Amino acid sequence: MTMSPSGDVQALTSMEYRIRQYGLQQGSLEIQYIEEFFGEFNRRKTAAEVVARLSSRDHQIVMAEAALPDDPGTVVPVAYKVSHELRASEAEPKLADLVMRLSDSVTFEDRKILYSWIGGTRRDWRGQGFFRALTEQQEAWALDNGFDEVVAKTKNRLYDMRGTLDHLEFNVVQFEPNADDARESKVYLSKRLGRAVLDRHRSRRAVVEIG
Repeated sequence: MTMSPSGDVQALTSMEYRIRQYGLQQGSLEIQYIEEFFGEFNRRKTAAEVVARLSSRDHQIVMAEAALPDDPGTVVPVAYKVSHELRASEAEPKLADLVMRLSDSVTFEDRKILYSWIGGTRRDWRGQGFFRALTEQQEAWALDNGFDEVVAKTKNRLYDMRGTLDHLEFNVVQFEPNADDARESKVYLSKRLGRAVLDRHRSRRAVVEIG
């Protein structure tokens, strides 16, 4: 999963998070816009890339919004998360490779797997629970849409992100060491879904759907 470190290891339970769930066309443009604020990404996703990846499969695009500290009347997107169905048979080389790498740890047959593809929180808003709120909204949506498990991929050097996924109860299912640089090793994680997962959610969320 291509993600910036979020630092959202603790949700602020007294806060209600404002989340927008977007349709594909508008959501792809929003993703292209917000990724300009992430210095950690070597290459930003274009709206065309997002549409090409998501158009033929179940997917979700969600964004959290917050008021600017010095201008409470102005609300801006501060975090986002994009996920999509990952199938046993994938034509796109990157996804086919991911399925192959997960095949010893994740069962695809007769199950619906959700891949947490891209996301993150803008630096000035990290540590305030936005990424947790988006993840919990993702899990609620995934259960409603018949998914059995969520998988994610990150790099060893993204320590904040690894910590966040740990607090969100993702389990490491595979580790691929990089012989030249341990920080570049790949970490694969998974979380099985069920109604008990929703019982452990901590964020209060107000969700608006945008077509």
